[in-house]
Amino acid sequence: MPKKLKKPTTFIDQVHIMEGRGIVVDDTSACADFLAHVNYYRLSGYIYPFLDHKTDMCLIPIEFSQIENIYNFDTELRNLIAGTIETIEIYCRVQFAYFNAHAYGANGYMNANSYHPNHNHSKFLIHVNRCIAENQNSPVVKHHMNVYGGQFPIWVIIDYFSLGMLSYFYSDMRNHDKATLAQNMYSTNYQALSSWLRCLTDLRNRCAHYSRLYDWNFSAVPRIPQGNNFKADRSLFSQLYMLKMMYPYPNKWNEDFVKPLTKLIKKYGKSIDKSLIGFPRTWKSLLM
Repeated sequence: MPKKLKKPTTFIDQVHIMEGRGIVVDDTSACADFLAHVNYYRLSGYIYPFLDHKTDMCLIPIEFSQIENIYNFDTELRNLIAGTIETIEIYCRVQFAYFNAHAYGANGYMNANSYHPNHNHSKFLIHVNRCIAENQNSPVVKHHMNVYGGQFPIWVIIDYFSLGMLSYFYSDMRNHDKATLAQNMYSTNYQALSSWLRCLTDLRNRCAHYSRLYDWNFSAVPRIPQGNNFKADRSLFSQLYMLKMMYPYPNKWNEDFVKPLTKLIKKYGKSIDKSLIGFPRTWKSLLM
């Protein structure tokens, strides 16, 4: 028989629940105000690493200020990553659309013969039509419906693809086309780029939904090209290493990402455990 749902609690009640689990709260009112802005259930993921999971109590007393700092670190790191993903995503959209248009024509993406034999074109067209329907009030969509009879060139429609759809679009290209793009964009093979796009989609979705990155194991491991000594795993650091490989402005990477990341690590270094985000001792030299 399923358990009954717990009864709702006040923010002050939630403070007392945390105290009962071994979290030291110096200012009850300030803590309750923080929970009113964040949500206790959301914050509980940041408490999890400190708990004895048999008793659900902290192994040692933990200051609430440390939990708050870890949460703030995660928030600021997520914002930094989101901006980096945006730069990568726009670059991929431009490169994929440019290549596809010159190889197959403005609306060649609507032709099943433009893809590899296992491509499910009817499913792909459903996704394309959904993109159009979801953006039907956009001036661009209205313009192409009225002027071009509902025809959308690839360089227009690709901006309405989600990152998951963009990854799907790439993965279903002909192998030769994927190989050409991967080599031209990143001097790598298409298996690596396909892997990166899958991981990037997962990472982007966690950032877009304000989900926890701290102490999180990702579902996919980014593929590392041959000749690279770094060994990827499911940690956040492996995702950041992938961002380094995908960043379209390598000469700006250190300034745009490594420098602000270093500041974040320094700002919250006393509160966070870098092992919980997969950071090795030489993390900075690996990312630079």
